[in-house]
Amino acid sequence: MQATTVLVEGESDRVAVETLARRVGRDLTAERVTVVPMGGATSIVHFLDRYGPGGADHRLLGLCDAGESSVIARALTRAGVGSGSLAELGFHVCHADLEDELIRCLGADAVLDIIAAQGELASFRILQRQPAQRGRPTTAQLRRFFGGRSGNKVRYARLLVDALPAGQAPEPLARLVASF
Repeated sequence: MQATTVLVEGESDRVAVETLARRVGRDLTAERVTVVPMGGATSIVHFLDRYGPGGADHRLLGLCDAGESSVIARALTRAGVGSGSLAELGFHVCHADLEDELIRCLGADAVLDIIAAQGELASFRILQRQPAQRGRPTTAQLRRFFGGRSGNKVRYARLLVDALPAGQAPEPLARLVASF
């Protein structure tokens, strides 16, 4: 069985992918699937050199943000992975980012319930009152909250995925996990 490497932009994406895989009964170790955070999409060339056709020749899959999709597509073509749509190549694109996908899938009220259960609703309400956040949609404020404190994106990635109703996950994440 060929090893599969799943390239994701960051640690929170890795946690979300592994959490959903576990929830749907996948054993990544047994299936020889490794999820690798790249530290940002612009680092993909290094990871393609290591795991792609010119390196370990793993089956490559991935998840990226829409704003980074052109960088990913160019790098995949240059590395000899293939050309065509990212989905055809096994790379799935989040609308803005994975947090945005999770927030839209769960709904803002459910996400606020998760924040409240963590004892951080007061902190979120303080963020909402900041001049730069006033008047912004709650979904944008939530994304800022997750990205604004060190470790929040990683911690909430697991919590948000665990809160998804069975069989309901953001499309890019669900398609990625189903493609292992």
